[in-house]
Amino acid sequence: MTRPARPPLPTRDGVSPSSVALPSGPWATVLDFMAERLPAVSRDGWRQRMAIGDVVDDQGQPVPPHAPYRPQSRLHYWRALPFEHPIPFEEHIVFQDAHLVIADKPHFLPLTPKGRYVQETLLVRLKRRLGIDTLVPMHRLDRETAGLVAFTVQPASRDAYQALFRQQQVHKVYEAVAPFRADLPLPQRHCSRLVESDHFMAMTEVPGEPNSDTLIELLDTRHGQGLYRLSPRTGKRHQLRAHLHALGIPIVNDRIYPVLQPADAPDATPNWDHPLQLLARHLAFTDPVTCQPRAFTSQRSLDWPPSPRPAHA
Repeated sequence: MTRPARPPLPTRDGVSPSSVALPSGPWATVLDFMAERLPAVSRDGWRQRMAIGDVVDDQGQPVPPHAPYRPQSRLHYWRALPFEHPIPFEEHIVFQDAHLVIADKPHFLPLTPKGRYVQETLLVRLKRRLGIDTLVPMHRLDRETAGLVAFTVQPASRDAYQALFRQQQVHKVYEAVAPFRADLPLPQRHCSRLVESDHFMAMTEVPGEPNSDTLIELLDTRHGQGLYRLSPRTGKRHQLRAHLHALGIPIVNDRIYPVLQPADAPDATPNWDHPLQLLARHLAFTDPVTCQPRAFTSQRSLDWPPSPRPAHA
């Protein structure tokens, strides 16, 4: 007899619970396990969270601090984070129906909870704003990049939409501001093999079979800079940023390419003055549920045309 599916656990302030599997081990109580395996929270901290019901089992039932440890089960808990710097830019809803939400993301706003940001992320903002706990992004978009992000609403149709990206059936167009090189032949398709570099976060090109492919076109030039249209046919991490860096035209205000800049201190107020000049401008695909053509355009803009560079004294 098939066991009925467990209903999803509720979100809290738009944040879904985290989960942890309980392997075989020497722990006598759940509290012993949580304190050892998740030491970012103190033992007293876990005791307090469990006492108020912030740790639950697969059925959503609170697990008290004295509960005996039962291996091969799973626990769920809601993260409690310190202060997050408010990100002073708003997302916009471009489209919404029963299956899809298309949002226009500002620069600096992370897509999903990670690191120091949970509430100040596009996914959590949308869950709170729309009251849809089942939202899941269909693809990635860097925190530093602005523009269009597609979300699925219904778990039953999620794979059909995400398959569009896996099978490269989504037409994506980005715009970027980067240095102008008169000797660089454009338009061109830039194909290369991208792998993680020795530096945290960065990607680098290496010899071998290409796994990344971008069509690069020049739209305009002003004051030594170019406005570029980028049409990626693959979706490797940092693909556009790494490709333009490899061509000697790193995107304006990129804090990773060509040189990784140090991260802001956790307690420092972020500097919002220099957004990465990269924008996810267009998304187009055939809807796998309705079979209708879908096309969306971001209403955001880059710093174009750029200001003239001051003359040297």
